[in-house]
Amino acid sequence: MLCVNGYVVFRTSCETIESTTWNKYGFTIPIDQIAEYKIFHMGIESPSSRLFQAWGGRSPRAETSTSMERDDNNENMVENGNRELAVVSTSSEHERKVEKMPDSKVLRRLAQNREAARKSRLRKKAYVQQLESSRVRLNQLEQELERARQQESHVGATGDNHPGVAAYDMDYARWVEEQNRQISELRSALAVHVTDNELRVLVDKGMAHYDELFRLKGAAVKADVFHIVSGMWKTPAERCFMWMGGFRPSEILKVLIPQLEPLTEQQLLAVCNLQQSSQQAEDALSQGMEALQQNLADTLSAGSLGTPNVANYMGQMAMAMGKLGTLETFVHQADNLRQQTLQQMHRILTTRQAARGLLAMGDYLSRLRALSSLWIARPRD
Repeated sequence: MLCVNGYVVFRTSCETIESTTWNKYGFTIPIDQIAEYKIFHMGIESPSSRLFQAWGGRSPRAETSTSMERDDNNENMVENGNRELAVVSTSSEHERKVEKMPDSKVLRRLAQNREAARKSRLRKKAYVQQLESSRVRLNQLEQELERARQQESHVGATGDNHPGVAAYDMDYARWVEEQNRQISELRSALAVHVTDNELRVLVDKGMAHYDELFRLKGAAVKADVFHIVSGMWKTPAERCFMWMGGFRPSEILKVLIPQLEPLTEQQLLAVCNLQQSSQQAEDALSQGMEALQQNLADTLSAGSLGTPNVANYMGQMAMAMGKLGTLETFVHQADNLRQQTLQQMHRILTTRQAARGLLAMGDYLSRLRALSSLWIARPRD
């Protein structure tokens, strides 16, 4: 075996090569012995012996020159091929990096998808809360209907069937239903973080709804002030906290202030002044009510109670009836104080704080009604 210029030459017989010449560029073999060899290049068998026969007519110098040119061409081809492979490889890597790098449109689309998913989760949460509120509202409506039936039977038994009173009871039941719906809307709006303009519409609607209640009560007071003051149109738990036909403004402020924090120093000062002025007005009205009650008691107890006297009796009843007009005035003033307190709180607070305040007030009154229902439905041993 001979290794010449990258070629492996095997001899296939035992005859001797008479003349063999090689150098760094090539070699020559006698023509009569070419058929006895097979040539392999890089482990691969070369073409048949005809290739060597074609070389037979060449001179050593020509073959050497041809071999040098072939080697140079091969080296140039390898170098060119390597450069082309390097360029192609670099270009491919660059293209892969460019493909992997997301453009701004893709990033923006991903951000929009994430935001849409977040809003969808918030809407789902608000929808679940709305369903729960609807279930509670349905129970409350059933309880209000049952209470209205009981009141109707009570009115029929006592003979107090003034049309204005019956109309107010029905109007108030509808008012409570509408308030529950508005509270549900406020809760959903705050949960999904609507804009201030959209929230302001709901707040204005809630304030107008309370104004409507005070208007209805004014007409009912003229029809029967005792019906309003007694609180027969409210649940038992609400009647425990009633003050002159409604809630105490100062007590409502105590309930709302913790729900509205954080307040600025200016807001906190304004709320404290409002609470103080409301308390003073309540005290003045309460003292007037106590004086009225004392006057009524003195009027009815004047003279001899044990001895019937028709003339004195009719005079006492006339004087007492005149004093009851003052009772209507006190109830109107109490409702005006409640209405003004709500309006001043609306002016002090921001739109979002006012929405939270209406929501807290609605939930507080709703819990009082729910407490009454639970008390009525409690098991009795």
